[in-house]
Amino acid sequence: MSKKENPLYSLIAGTAAGAVEAFITYPTEFVKTRSQFGGRREPPLDTIRPTVKTKGIAGLNSGCTAFVVGNSLKAGVRFVSYDHFKHMLADSEGKVSSGRSLLAGLGAGMAEAPFAVTPSETIKTKLVDDAKRPNPRFRRLIYGTATIVKEEGIRGIYRGLSPVMMRQGANSAVRFTTLYTTLKQRVQSNAPPGQTLPSSITFSIGAIAGLVTVYTTMPLECVLNVC
Repeated sequence: MSKKENPLYSLIAGTAAGAVEAFITYPTEFVKTRSQFGGRREPPLDTIRPTVKTKGIAGLNSGCTAFVVGNSLKAGVRFVSYDHFKHMLADSEGKVSSGRSLLAGLGAGMAEAPFAVTPSETIKTKLVDDAKRPNPRFRRLIYGTATIVKEEGIRGIYRGLSPVMMRQGANSAVRFTTLYTTLKQRVQSNAPPGQTLPSSITFSIGAIAGLVTVYTTMPLECVLNVC
């Protein structure tokens, strides 16, 4: 049996990576959420222009804090859970088959849904939609969250939990197994023995895995933002 990685390392690495990713990509997340919530297909610039005109550049960051916090927690829980399930499902030699790796990814995705993804995405979506008002009600993360809980109870930030668990389970299963791991192993097999893959190659593999994952889980994403 292989030695289990320290969960703290996975938590710290995952949380830091998730926070950086969320902060850098948030403007695209804002545009995507507005488009889905409105139920209309329109060019991204048609969302960006009026927002910047009325709210300034800061308007594109409405709900950013909720997304950064949620994404960092999501990534931390995902990697800790994945390592845990993978260790549980490994054989006596410490190896994990593709099928078991798929189950580990599925379990990790479903674990992150109630702990991080559902509440953070519900709050983010409400903040983004509220930001369209001339006089937003929720203003910032803490005040907005308190207002939502006061008016709708805890259930108000857990709307759509079931489809979130389905989406995150599928997301992690695809990302960790059939795409990222498979592509990385394929590329590594063509490299000279003992040579580490360049960061650019690893980045490209991760980007491809992320792109395909987004397209395969987008139907559930749309369902979530209208729940």
